[in-house]
Amino acid sequence: MSSIPTQFTNVTVLTKANTYFDGSVASHTLIFADGTKKTLGFIRPGSYHFGTDAAERLELVAGACHVTLDGQTDTRSHAAGAHFDIPAKSGFTIEVRAGILEYICSYIQ
Repeated sequence: MSSIPTQFTNVTVLTKANTYFDGSVASHTLIFADGTKKTLGFIRPGSYHFGTDAAERLELVAGACHVTLDGQTDTRSHAAGAHFDIPAKSGFTIEVRAGILEYICSYIQ
């Protein structure tokens, strides 16, 4: 059984979407009572590169992807129910080959 949350309570949702790559990637920011933030989003088919300031954890709600972390040559496959971590001050390339990838992004302190 997956430990990925199916809902969040007692959060503030920012209504302005974060959009990237001409709308192929979009998310909304959630702010929790303790001040921590997450984003909920989707990625359409394609290959996209993102840089990170803070360390991040992506939990996959639906869909599948292939991920290559900056500085690595191996590409790893991930599907709904899985997660992967991205180090701070780095980046990653994510490829969605079919369907829509839905995700939760947590910023790791």
